[in-house]
Amino acid sequence: MAAEQDLKYTAEHEWLLVDGDTATVGITSYAAEKLGDVVFVELPAEGSDVAAGRVVGEIESTKSVGELFAPVDGTVAEANQAVVDAPELVNSDPFGEGWLIKVTFSALPDGLLSYDEYKALTGE
Repeated sequence: MAAEQDLKYTAEHEWLLVDGDTATVGITSYAAEKLGDVVFVELPAEGSDVAAGRVVGEIESTKSVGELFAPVDGTVAEANQAVVDAPELVNSDPFGEGWLIKVTFSALPDGLLSYDEYKALTGE
């Protein structure tokens, strides 16, 4: 996994690792901490089309239910079944084994944040 400084971020507390035309997507450690203990993850099916800013899944914790938004337009290339089976991976390794989906995209949207911009957003 890439260093946090090398990732792109959204204002919805998701991170993207861009590799060619594929983005691996997860939620940030900040979001995982705010959610609390994650107990359920619902992800879109592989092969499904997603649109940036649209809800594509759900993350439930002992505190709340959160929505997973697609950060890019594209097609789901892979959904992390390990996270569905063991939702606690989102808390224990949000930037590694706790990744959520991989999306094949044609273009990155405007408005993605750098590491420093995301840290400023969260006040960290």
